[in-house]
Parts: sequence; C-alpha cells; structure tokens
Amino acid sequence: MNMPLTSCSEITTAVHSQQRSARDIVDAALQRAEKFQDRFRAFTKITPDIARRQAARVDERIRNGERLPLAGVPFAVKDLFDLEGTPTTYGAKVFANRIAKSNATAVQKLIDAGGVCIGKLNLHECAFGFTGENPTFGNARNPWDPSRIAGGSSSGSAIAVALGICPVTLGSDTGGSIRQPSALCGVTGLKPTYGRVSRAGGLPLSWTMDHVGPLTRTAADAALVLKVLAGTDPADETSSRRAVPDYPAEISARIRGLRIGVMHRWFFEGLDPEVAAAVTAGLDKLLSLGARQVEVNLPLLEETLGAHRAIIFPEASAFHRPFLEKQAAEYADDIRPLLLSGLFMPAVNYLDALRARRIIRREWAKVFETIDVFLTPTTPVTATPFGATMAEVPGGPKPLVRAYLDLTLPFNLTGYPAIALPCGFSRSGLPIGMQLVGQPFTESVLLRTAHQYQQETDWHTRIPTVAK
Repeated sequence: MNMPLTSCSEITTAVHSQQRSARDIVDAALQRAEKFQDRFRAFTKITPDIARRQAARVDERIRNGERLPLAGVPFAVKDLFDLEGTPTTYGAKVFANRIAKSNATAVQKLIDAGGVCIGKLNLHECAFGFTGENPTFGNARNPWDPSRIAGGSSSGSAIAVALGICPVTLGSDTGGSIRQPSALCGVTGLKPTYGRVSRAGGLPLSWTMDHVGPLTRTAADAALVLKVLAGTDPADETSSRRAVPDYPAEISARIRGLRIGVMHRWFFEGLDPEVAAAVTAGLDKLLSLGARQVEVNLPLLEETLGAHRAIIFPEASAFHRPFLEKQAAEYADDIRPLLLSGLFMPAVNYLDALRARRIIRREWAKVFETIDVFLTPTTPVTATPFGATMAEVPGGPKPLVRAYLDLTLPFNLTGYPAIALPCGFSRSGLPIGMQLVGQPFTESVLLRTAHQYQQETDWHTRIPTVAK
C-alpha cells in the first residue's frame, strides 16, 4: 500500500487546489486504519460514516472559497475525548456505554479548521498506565516491532501517526503520556503548557496535571495544529487567556545563541548506551547550529516525584469513586488497585503536595531564567517487550515505571511545555527520543528548536517497514 500524503501542508495544498478531495484523502486514511487495526490495535473505534460526512462538508467549504488551516487533514483522537454520537470509553468496560452528546473543545476546533475525524484511539485503560496494554480493546503494539509496547497512555495516538494512517492525532499527558509513546514509536509529540489547550470534553486523570496536545510526524505540523488548538475556553476554567502566537510563522527563525540547559545528574544517568549516544549527538547537532550549552541543576527532583504521586492518585480516585462503588470489578486488574489506593491517601498528604508544587515551581523558575530550552532524553531505554517489569540499564535493573516516567513526569507537576522528537534508532531498529522543555508558554521556542533540528536530520522521516 502506498504511503498517503504525510504532512498537513501537503494535504491542505492538494485540497485547496482541488487536486484531491477531502473525501478521497479520508477514504485512503480509513483504508489504512482498517488494514493495520488487527495487528497493531491503534483504534477503539473507526468512524467512517462520521469521517465521510465531515469530508463532504470540507469539500463544500472549499468549493465556496474558504481557506481552512487543516483542510481535509485526517485526524483521530485518544478515546477519552468526546466525539459526538460515539462512545467515550476511556479504554475501559466501565465507560463502554457513555455516548458523547457533543464534541470536546479540542476536537471541535480541529473539525472547524477543516480536519476530518476518522476514529477514537486506543489507550492504556483510564490513561493510568505507560505500556498501552489493554484487556478490553487489545494491546496497542509498536509499529517497529509488534512484540514490544507502544508506550502510553496515548498509545494509539503514536501508532496511527507512525503507520501513516493520519498525520495528526490528539493525546493527553499527565506524566509523559504524549511524549513517551512518541519516543518509542518515532514521532513528534507536544505537551503544551498547562492551560494552553482546553481540556473540556475530555475525561480527566488528574485535573491539575492533565495536558492536551498533538502528535504529528514533524514539529512544523505540531506548530500548525497548536495554533488551531490553543486559546481560552469558557468551558475550561483553567484555560489560559494569553494571546495565541502564530506558531507556524515563528519556526523558521534560527537558533544561534539559544541557551540549551543540560543536567547530567538524574537526566543522563542510567541510560542505555545507544540512547545516550543518540541524545548526545542530537545536542551536538543543535550546538552546531549556533546554540550554546549551559550546565544547570534542577533542585528537588525526588520531591517532585513524591508530589506528583500524592496528587495524581487522589485526583484520579475522586473522579472514579462513583464508578468504583458500583463497578469496581469491571476495571482492569492493573488499574483497579491504583484507583482504590487513592481513596485512602490522607488529605494532608495531598495538601502538602500542592504546597510542594508551589515551592518547586518557584525554585525551577530561577533555573529556567538562565536558559531557553532544557534538553533531556525522553526515555532511558527503547521500547521493551510485553510483560517486562524492569528496564536493563547501566547500574542495574530499574522498575519500568520509573525508567519510563522519571524524565517526563516532573514537567507535568510544574506544567511546563515539552516536546519529544526522534533523534536516532537502536541497532535493533527501535526509535530513540529527545525531549526539549521550556518555560511556561514558550512553545514557539520549543517548536522552532525542534524544527531547526528536523531540517538538519531525517530521523522523523523514517517509516516502519510494514507501513511502506
């Protein structure tokens, strides 16, 4: 099967010129979705009828002379965002019959911009996991090696982009759930600043740490999509009122003089040697473009992990409590004990964690004043086989949950924006990811840095053999 048009700009150019119809492009995307579904389980539901109605509407708008930033672009959304008339299952039996009465704000913005939704994407149940294993909808499998995890919890979101099913997917990130699967599947994933994108119409994991963002193949596409998604929303009281920059217009600026912060303790300790080499080469490439390295020290990292845990568990359990009281047996075996444990965490621990977050933000702000971008690996290892519980890293085995989340979840606690992008491959052909983090509301800087890197490298263009 030939690869479809792979970027938003290619699709919108073809649709605006009427060389291709939105219906034609969407039909190709639906065909690929069906072709790969049984093997990789990217979707919980493919929605051809909805997609074709939306595509027909886009073609009509184009014939009427409208210019749409995402004209005819197929997209799919993690199955915790509402798509009117379809179940929002959260990847769980508990929510199988929850039919959405309207679209989530982010979904509606993509549709209004000319995007066409082809389905709902698989995830680790209730977004409370990092492997993408799902007993209800099937395990989400890595496009580069189906015997390995795709990462999570936005598992299907990364798979669909990596396989070329659609160039844009919508994910959520509470501890690394956009960035980690992006790294393991070889795509670009952006976690905007907390509040930059509305969460209205999405089922929550942790109200004060959930972020909504796009997964794409390139930083250029991420910039285009973020411009559509960003902005205040009366339906989400935490959404920011800040003006939305023209992200696509700003990505071409050079990065000469950009201050890149690096912290070897914690972020570069215990890395698989291939990951360490690839990320170091990525840093060297940015330095060759005129950026300069600054050694920094983020304090209170252990406290950050503790505060994150003390917040996420009670907030998740607060949402799920009514369902746990009546349907606890319907939750997956790995999710039920997590949610139940949150019900027994003392309120004082939660309040102390909120206070700790304020202190950490204050101290980190001082460090980030000295840099423009903070660079780390996204994960210390590549995708592990299903069933693994430990990561083999220098210094000895490490619990997989710590290995995959220790480098990403600190930036959920603080709400800082972060982007994951491909920076290499292991000898066994598995993607390696690099993470860039910025001060709040500096997505333009992150996107510009990532775009300049991708202009000089081709890691983001590589496609799994099965998808060619």
